[in-house]
Amino acid sequence: MAGYARRGAAARRAAAWDGVAVTQPLQSGNAGAGGPRLEEVMERVSHGDEDAFAVLYDAVASTVFGIAVKVVRDRSQSEEVAQEVMIDVWRQAARYRPEQGSVMTWVATIAHRRAVDRVRSAQAAANREHANAVRDQETPFDDVAEQVETRLDSEQVRRCLRGLTELQRQAVTLAYYQGLTYREVAETLRSPLATIKTRMRDGLIRLRDCMGVTT
Repeated sequence: MAGYARRGAAARRAAAWDGVAVTQPLQSGNAGAGGPRLEEVMERVSHGDEDAFAVLYDAVASTVFGIAVKVVRDRSQSEEVAQEVMIDVWRQAARYRPEQGSVMTWVATIAHRRAVDRVRSAQAAANREHANAVRDQETPFDDVAEQVETRLDSEQVRRCLRGLTELQRQAVTLAYYQGLTYREVAETLRSPLATIKTRMRDGLIRLRDCMGVTT
């Protein structure tokens, strides 16, 4: 495969991806007019024949890219998926079984699975980012803080605040009286976000104990 790559992989990719009709249907089992059947080509590929892989690449590349585009709906990512699929085809060629379907169907199955995996991975990453953003924007008032606000007078709050460490007191005060988010408190106090979250939690627990609030 390395020799094939050196003989013009970049040119082949450009020819395969540029101007491809993404609605192109699956091809027949022939590599081309008068050419060997794809099953025969695949057999040679399974034995490491790089020239055979070049023939296979030309036969299936446009279909692979079309499937990727339909699923991923992003040209740049689809190009990456298509290249991953062709690498999979090269590595897994020995697993192909003619009795289980055509070469094109086998390749298309790999392409669809790869494309779906890319979409799921992207969605999972987006979900994590959204969850982190929501969590960071939440004002750090948990049930304890709400009970402190509604059930105890300000004098008792001030007295109990004096029992906190300096960082705990500053963090709780910024959140309790000014309504800052965790991230805003961290930026104001120039402290790591994780440290602020820990100090805030510890401070609220100490306030709860001081005030005799039960959760």
